[in-house]
Amino acid sequence: MKRKIILASASPRRRELLEQAGYEFEIQVSHKEEVYTSETPDEIVKELALLKARDVAMQNERTNLVVIGADTVVAHKGHILGKPKSEDEAFQMIQGFQGQKHQVYTGVTILSYGGHGNETVVNHAVKTDVYVNEMTDMEIWNYIHSDNVMDKAGSYGIQSGFAIHIDKIEGDYFNVVGLPISYIYEQLKRIEEVETL
Repeated sequence: MKRKIILASASPRRRELLEQAGYEFEIQVSHKEEVYTSETPDEIVKELALLKARDVAMQNERTNLVVIGADTVVAHKGHILGKPKSEDEAFQMIQGFQGQKHQVYTGVTILSYGGHGNETVVNHAVKTDVYVNEMTDMEIWNYIHSDNVMDKAGSYGIQSGFAIHIDKIEGDYFNVVGLPISYIYEQLKRIEEVETL
C-alpha cells in the first residue's frame, strides 16, 4: 500500500529537493522546543531530527505513514556555527573558516509505519567536508552585503554567491543544501523492500 509521506520541515530548500526526487508529500512543521542533551554536532542533529519527526508523527494516524525529519548544522573545529545575529558576527564566522575546511552535518530521521502501525526508525547524521578558499576581508564583506546571511547557518549558502569561494567538497553536495536526498532515497527503498517481503 502506498504510504503518505510527511516532511517535518518548513525549509523551502528541503521541499525543493524532495520534489525534484519525484516524491509526493505533505509538509507539517514541528513546533516542539528544540532542546538537546548531545554534545557533538553529529549527535545533536540526530537528536533534533528525531525530535521533529516524532513530534509530527504523534499528530497523525500512524499507519501507512512515513515522516521525514531533518536538522542541519555547520561546524568548524567541533564548534557549531549557527545563524549570525549581526553582520559583524557573520564576518567573524567566515573569516574563521576561510582557507580551511569545515563540516556540514544533516541529521535525518525517517519514521515509517506499516499497515499495522509497526514502526521502523532510521536516525543518522550525514557529513560533508567543505573546503573554502582563502578570502580577503573585502571579499567577505562583499559576500555578506550581497546575500541574506542572517538566515543561513555558518553565514553562507553553498547555492548562492558564496559558491565562488568553495574550493571543493567531500561528500554529498545536497547535504550542504539541507537534505541528503540520495541517502533518503536509498533508505526509503530499503524500508519498502523489507516490508514487502
